[in-house]
Amino acid sequence: MSELLRHIAFDSGREPRYSMIWLHGLGASGDDFVPVAEALQLPHAMRHIFPHAPQIPVTLNGGFVMPAWYDIRNADASSWNRTGSDSSQDAAGIRASQQQIDSFIEREIARGISPKNIFLAGFSQGGAIALQCGLRRPGGLGGILALSTYLPLADTVQTEACESGLRTPLFMAHGRQDPVVPYELGAHSQRLLLDAGCIVDWHEYDMPHSVCMEEIEDISAWLSRHMLGEA
Repeated sequence: MSELLRHIAFDSGREPRYSMIWLHGLGASGDDFVPVAEALQLPHAMRHIFPHAPQIPVTLNGGFVMPAWYDIRNADASSWNRTGSDSSQDAAGIRASQQQIDSFIEREIARGISPKNIFLAGFSQGGAIALQCGLRRPGGLGGILALSTYLPLADTVQTEACESGLRTPLFMAHGRQDPVVPYELGAHSQRLLLDAGCIVDWHEYDMPHSVCMEEIEDISAWLSRHMLGEA
């Protein structure tokens, strides 16, 4: 297991048997989703983990160094998950972040958390890594929450995703007025995932590139159903 990224964490109660790893968006930090995690209403205690992405130069932003899970080289969002090879995607960076998040998952398993009780949640660029990692995770996880995001390296899903990863419960949410990751891109990603055999619980909201209270309530309800075995 590689050295873990810098991160923050808190437990919502004593002796949690569930873990959630939250992946923030481009230029943000792990702190961003602490209020969202604190607002969740769940039936059991959960350990919340918020890694900070590495500081790297981002081509789209003129090479400025910022927290990012991978480089973004092309401003054309329509190319980010097209089928077929797309050299504009930072495949090496995406796979490196996948390995870093795998290390967090392995640590939670080593701490006694069952893989079926481990969830990945990601917003925007972080959501792309949640999908990249969760779909390829041997044995699967408890669930993937992909918020205001898209499917990266779509041309590799059919050959790289494992059966248990494709069966992992998937919550996807997107704002209809998103100017950063367009709604159409999120909806197209959903269709690609359905074609790959995933079961997607899709939600959309009247919001821009953000998180709204209705979405937090839907996340709470979705997580609660899976924690209680009612999904």
